[in-house]
Amino acid sequence: MSDVKLRYSDVDLQEFKGIIEKKITRAEADLALLQSSYRNDSSNGTDDTSHSFKSFDEGSEVMNKEANVQLAIRQEKFIRDLKNALIRIENKTYGICRVTRKLIQKERLKLVPHATLSIEAKRKQ
Repeated sequence: MSDVKLRYSDVDLQEFKGIIEKKITRAEADLALLQSSYRNDSSNGTDDTSHSFKSFDEGSEVMNKEANVQLAIRQEKFIRDLKNALIRIENKTYGICRVTRKLIQKERLKLVPHATLSIEAKRKQ
């Protein structure tokens, strides 16, 4: 009998599901923080600042907003990837490398739960 596993057990999949759900919760909180920072929901307290400092501050503020928008875009992609991983768990295809069709190492999935490539496949890229 072959000892090669074709997929992770239901117990393993539930463990990964818990890890992913925690990461989604944290990522969504981080995304909300980023979005509030570039939507200018709160006053920066520069209403009574000297005009010479205010113009410098406004330029810096625009740069910070642009950086936060880029971070928010990356965070949205991360959340989408995590949710796609949950779908793969439900389909029982989670943890299977899309190139080699072998199981991705459990340690890798614990660190990068949205991974779809094994280390072997990643190195070939």
